[in-house]
Amino acid sequence: MSAQRFVRSALTQLWLPAVAVVLWFAASARSTNFYFPPLSTILRHLWTGLSDGPLLGDLGYSLRNIVGGLLISTVLGVAAGVTIGENTRLRQATAPMLNLARATPMVALVPVFILTMGIGAAPKVCVIALGTFWPILLNTISGVSGVSPSVRETARSYRIPRRLHMAKVVLPGALPQIFAGLRVALSLAVVLMVVSEIYGSNVGLGNFILQSGSNFQVADTWAGTVLIGILGYLLSLLVLAAEQVSLGWYFQRAPRARRVSTLGRGRDRATA
Repeated sequence: MSAQRFVRSALTQLWLPAVAVVLWFAASARSTNFYFPPLSTILRHLWTGLSDGPLLGDLGYSLRNIVGGLLISTVLGVAAGVTIGENTRLRQATAPMLNLARATPMVALVPVFILTMGIGAAPKVCVIALGTFWPILLNTISGVSGVSPSVRETARSYRIPRRLHMAKVVLPGALPQIFAGLRVALSLAVVLMVVSEIYGSNVGLGNFILQSGSNFQVADTWAGTVLIGILGYLLSLLVLAAEQVSLGWYFQRAPRARRVSTLGRGRDRATA
């Protein structure tokens, strides 16, 4: 995908949040409600917290936890997903266990990790890694098992070595599904980051929101919440940019495939 097309895509996704911010600003401009301060007040507290307060350090701590957990879950999830997806018997044998693990809410395990590992960064990273592992794993399995049999047969007929087959055939074919799992995992990572820092931490955005709410500093609470939303949105844009760069061939092929499919259906109807 070209840079111009990516900028156009980003602007297309930014206009609605921009409109929402303008409407929020206008609707709250004259608010005197203690629990719903004006957006201008929230932004002022956000700027003060980032420049002179603890918010910048809390942001860095939370961001490190998210990135660390996602890196671990991505490496392990893709590796395990490729292994399971390539083996039909293994995929069938592990399906019940994977479905059970997927249905288990990872938030419920946060107190266990805090009690077991303490209130440092390690339990937060482990919680995020465990919670985001499953969507990446399941999407990788789906992507690997969904690689076209004709493509596999072509690679096999040319006697492509297994390592090259995995790197050039299996992984590229599964990459769209892997990125879909990564997008889901990112939203889970932000939620787990906040919950784990609220349960047991003396630093981080979750702890900032908890302490501000406990002290009835409503504007600071809103500022921390807004910052978490901005963080999640910027991280999703980074994932989108990586997806567009890595899957340029996929997005360029998709419109042509849809046009070919539409023309084919039109010819079938005309023949009928």
